[in-house]
Amino acid sequence: MSSPAPALPSDVRAARERVLDLYTAVTVLMLLGIAVLIVYAVRLGPITSPGAQESFGIAVALMFLMAALIVHIVDRTYRSWPLGRKFKPTPPGPITEEAEARFLRILIVVIAAAAIAYILGGLIAG
Repeated sequence: MSSPAPALPSDVRAARERVLDLYTAVTVLMLLGIAVLIVYAVRLGPITSPGAQESFGIAVALMFLMAALIVHIVDRTYRSWPLGRKFKPTPPGPITEEAEARFLRILIVVIAAAAIAYILGGLIAG
């Protein structure tokens, strides 16, 4: 059996709880903001009405921004914990010609898929 974890000093416990409360509050507020924006985007009505496209675009952009903030908060929670770093990220490997070729192949496939989707969208809508 493993030995129990050593007791933490009260200032370290307080720091950990304060950071967790802050991260939890920001995450909950961002999730509520995303929910409000989803309701707003759904209640806009037809996207072809005046101003609805811009409003929908702004709502979607804000949803992505809030989601990115949540991902950042989770990342910071695991990287800079009040008790110290629990793991050390591995350094990136060297950039090789094989890695560049793989990146270019993936980029070509993504661009081709986007072009096909654009053409099909034009054919279906038209």
